[in-house]
Amino acid sequence: MNETRRIQVEYFALLREQAGCSRETRVSAAKDAGALFAELAAQHGFTLTRQHLRVAVNDEFADWHTELQEDDRVVFIPPVAGG
Repeated sequence: MNETRRIQVEYFALLREQAGCSRETRVSAAKDAGALFAELAAQHGFTLTRQHLRVAVNDEFADWHTELQEDDRVVFIPPVAGG
């Protein structure tokens, strides 16, 4: 049996455009940040892969294998272009 958690997710740049929102609260059985991203990518059709992103959990850069807890705040951070 998979335990579900309520997770707050924020999106920036291309991910925000593809998700159609800047944030959402999601109930998910994803155990870690990588599994959550896979779930969201399938739903929203993200074109960026994990290799192109960084992830932060509760305002700290994190590993994709970081286990998620109830009410965690997760941000997927796309690359920044500019000069």
